[in-house]
Amino acid sequence: MTLPLPLAAIALAAAQPLPAALPAHAPIAVPTAMLGQAPPATPAPVQSPAPPESAPLSAPASGTAPEAAPPPPAAVVAASQDDEIVVVARGKPPPGDPLQALNAESFKVVQAVDTALVAPIAYGYKKALPKPVRQGLHNVLQNLSEPIVFVNDLLQLHPGRAIKTLGRFVINSTVGVAGLFDLAKKKPFNLPYHVNGFGYTLGYYGVGPGPFLFLPLIGATSLRDVTGRVLDLSLVPAFVGKPFNNPYFSTGKGIIDSLDDRLYYDDLLLTIREDCPDPYAAERTWYLETRKAEIEALHNRTYDLNAKLPACLTEGMKARADARARAEAAKTPAANQAPVETPVQPATEPAPQPAPAVPQAAPAPQPAPASKADPVPVPPPVTANQPAPQPAMAATM
Repeated sequence: MTLPLPLAAIALAAAQPLPAALPAHAPIAVPTAMLGQAPPATPAPVQSPAPPESAPLSAPASGTAPEAAPPPPAAVVAASQDDEIVVVARGKPPPGDPLQALNAESFKVVQAVDTALVAPIAYGYKKALPKPVRQGLHNVLQNLSEPIVFVNDLLQLHPGRAIKTLGRFVINSTVGVAGLFDLAKKKPFNLPYHVNGFGYTLGYYGVGPGPFLFLPLIGATSLRDVTGRVLDLSLVPAFVGKPFNNPYFSTGKGIIDSLDDRLYYDDLLLTIREDCPDPYAAERTWYLETRKAEIEALHNRTYDLNAKLPACLTEGMKARADARARAEAAKTPAANQAPVETPVQPATEPAPQPAPAVPQAAPAPQPAPASKADPVPVPPPVTANQPAPQPAMAATM
């Protein structure tokens, strides 16, 4: 999950200072007694008496200092307040993440700031603005990215895709009221949005991702993708100018874009934090494999992304999507649900027998009370004009 620049900068400036985290590569000097070793004994003078019986059995011979135990391989030992040994290092970094120790510490800081500040702001934004308003702002931001998509479609030698992107931009910018309504994806146009950028173009032509990075103000990225992101953000301001090169406009756009992304990736972030035993490794795998799948799709090649992701991600996301769908179904009014037919229980009492004929004039017959076996007229079910509820999406951030 990438924490976009403008909102992350505001979050880090307003957040309370976090406690200094222990770098994974900086071991703390731990007393040897805490590691279960006897302290080195000082050679005694010749005239000194023999050591008492309570002396440790592992005391070295006279005049010989014990050899220092080698540090544990691929681990750093630190002492906690409870005098416990805690392993805080991750061992040898994988080939694609040479800066693992630094990235892991940056990941911790970003997650702490997100939990304390960014997520509450995003949830408040969701609660304050109705969904149609938020969807309209999302459409506007998406429409502003169409020039970047168009240029990279051309750079990847996909003229048909570029024409569709240009058609989307023209339709939504005019009929769609400056992109407020995404009419291009509906009938009769049927032009859905697709993501693209300079990072994808570099990957399309074989440029590898380079080292994985987790930057405090950007989030999960790579050397290739952060370079492409800088070009993406510079394209429209450089060629169009005002108001896109105005810092107030770009800051406001960045904040709304950040809140929109944070809500979209909410389920993913919760799954990484709560369901995965190593959140940092899960975040790294998700980002790198997702980008690889997207670049493979540019070549029209299939890529089994679910097989590459850890089970904690695939299963956790599915469970959250199912729970969200059930919650949305529970909120559906009763008028939108199909009527439930109640089975009619058979009567247990015998049917009433007709009265014997009486020769005298009998009074006018009164209507007999309805028995339990008499059918009760049931009014036809009332159907609502609203469509059936659709399954909710995994995360709308």
